[in-house]
Amino acid sequence: MTRWALRTATTSYQVRLAPGGAWAELAYWGPAVEETLAPGPLEYAGPTPYSTAADAAACEYAPYGVRHFAQLDLIAERDVRGTVWRHSGDDLLDKDGTTELRLIFTDPSQRLTATLCYRVSRAHDVVERWAEITNDGDTPLRLERARSAAFTMPTPGGARLHHLHGRWAQEFQTGEVELRHGRFTLENRLGVTGLAHSPWLAVQPLDEPDGPTWSTALAWSGSWAIDADTDAAEGVTRVSLGRLPVEAAVELAPGETFTSPPACGLYSPDGLAGAARAWHAYQRGLRRDVTPPVVYNSWFATEFEVRADEQLELARKAAAIGVETFVVDDGWFVGRDDDRGGLGDWEPDPAKFPGGFDRFIAQVRELGLGFGLWVEPEGVSPRSRLYAEHPDWVYQVPGRPMTTIRNQYVLDLGRADAAAWAHATLDGLLSRYDISYLKWDMNRPMTERGAGPDLDGRHVANYYGILEALRRDHPGVVVEGCAAGGGRADLATAARCDVLWPSDNTGPLDRLAVQHGFLQAFAPHLMSSWVTDDPGFFATAPRSRAFRYVTAMAGVLGIGADISAWDQERLDEAARWIALYRSIRDVVQLGEVHRHGDPRGPFYAVEYARGDTVVLLSWRTGDARGSATHVSRPPRIRPHAVDPAARYRRRDDDSRHSGAALAAVGLAPLPDDTTDASVVILDRL
Repeated sequence: MTRWALRTATTSYQVRLAPGGAWAELAYWGPAVEETLAPGPLEYAGPTPYSTAADAAACEYAPYGVRHFAQLDLIAERDVRGTVWRHSGDDLLDKDGTTELRLIFTDPSQRLTATLCYRVSRAHDVVERWAEITNDGDTPLRLERARSAAFTMPTPGGARLHHLHGRWAQEFQTGEVELRHGRFTLENRLGVTGLAHSPWLAVQPLDEPDGPTWSTALAWSGSWAIDADTDAAEGVTRVSLGRLPVEAAVELAPGETFTSPPACGLYSPDGLAGAARAWHAYQRGLRRDVTPPVVYNSWFATEFEVRADEQLELARKAAAIGVETFVVDDGWFVGRDDDRGGLGDWEPDPAKFPGGFDRFIAQVRELGLGFGLWVEPEGVSPRSRLYAEHPDWVYQVPGRPMTTIRNQYVLDLGRADAAAWAHATLDGLLSRYDISYLKWDMNRPMTERGAGPDLDGRHVANYYGILEALRRDHPGVVVEGCAAGGGRADLATAARCDVLWPSDNTGPLDRLAVQHGFLQAFAPHLMSSWVTDDPGFFATAPRSRAFRYVTAMAGVLGIGADISAWDQERLDEAARWIALYRSIRDVVQLGEVHRHGDPRGPFYAVEYARGDTVVLLSWRTGDARGSATHVSRPPRIRPHAVDPAARYRRRDDDSRHSGAALAAVGLAPLPDDTTDASVVILDRL
């Protein structure tokens, strides 16, 4: 065969071989079509002055040697730098609604085989792609660059690129770039997914902001890069995604195969909103059949001052308001009285739990609560026993100073002995104690990694391996992924954790902006959010307690405030909000999401729909309208998910509405300035 047509739930992805088999190229990617298009709209057979045919083509994977001037995905070197391959085989497998395609290319001179891999499913619209590069020679093969894949999109006149950027406490901020000619690059060298950029990008033609949208994401939790090259005259944008070998090129031993992380892409005809829903549908397919519980986390209440009696008092109050799991955060283990010690010595501190840790957990369990624990397996304190016994287990360059960030080093998880210790430590905690929730944190990036084969790849591979082993051996444990907030939010971690922590910032307005961006790339069942009393860092204007609860209810609700300081009125209020959330949890976590507006504007809402129920969460994010003294019509929301032919009952006031009226006229969830947030629930009659 020389053409392959792959079908997702609603789209087609069609690939063809170039004449002579020198490369594979994308012929069409868009709404589903039944026929194989020949030629496809992305194919080009015209003149290429001052260039080559490969440089002009929509190459699916471009090695230096096949391409010479345009964007590259593979740079390999052995004796000679560059690869000139030919198609040497292919395999297509259809099974249970999933299609896998493997296109094989070989370069007998460089003694290299590359397999370009594709996987699609009729259950979602994501195209998963990765590359397998094999060293067929008897000497090492050096991979200076080995991306996962490249996706080409038609963007006549230029492209509008959407990305997510940020920093600690301000993650997932939405950004937009207009690009007509040149390159836009996102790059992360931290060794973890990162806070400054997310490995996600969306592309639209410049003149169609609400129309066809292509989006890509990399399933990788280490260093990475995304390049988007646009040429308005040529009418395409090409996005290349993959790992970023920071310390050194990847070197393959004879017979060894490098497998890139999956690069995922999707098409939606419905703009950014449709792309977000397509990502959500894909991620729901990755999840286990686990419902993340309503947690109480003790960090804001006690920080490092963990004492069993105080924790139990918090647990009693948490149980009384409807919390389902009590999580003890940092400070529970020996040597951890501040952030300068203890990391690596994962044993309960007997001074903090004088009656025994087993007994403490049993007392929490007797309250009807699950029990959870915070850990940071990759963190090592310089004054820990672990470091004293195994100083060679942390990243370092012999003879050079070692950098501490947050007063800690980083465990070299790529070492087999260090990874075995980390797994045995976590497995031991989960086996020895009645733990149902584990929060895995990672609070600093990598430095002084030194020399060695593929340090980033080995670290990430063992991180994945430990998570997979824990989930296999302890299936009842809910795992939360965290890295100084949202520093490890990516498709690979999302596939191995049940919930993610998007930010350490729980201020109501700041948090809402974080969550808005998070929901562009990630589904609500992954989005952990707490109610606290923290004012935030940036947008610190006071907001009501209702605003905080509704914000936290937009994903996986948790409570993180110091509830020991709350009076009975506040506790009763919390109980009402938690009960309301639990009544709509399945709709919020697993429903179809429509965002209305932007939290940077005066009004914002998020709509969730599942089955016969529509939930609308609304916030006044700007100034009061002066509704008590001035003419001011309230903003209205027209729900997208209602059926115009049906009728609906609004739970809070028992009013009835036709779906047609709701879709056309909408409703006013915040009629005046007396409240700045609300929950509206519509049930189909």
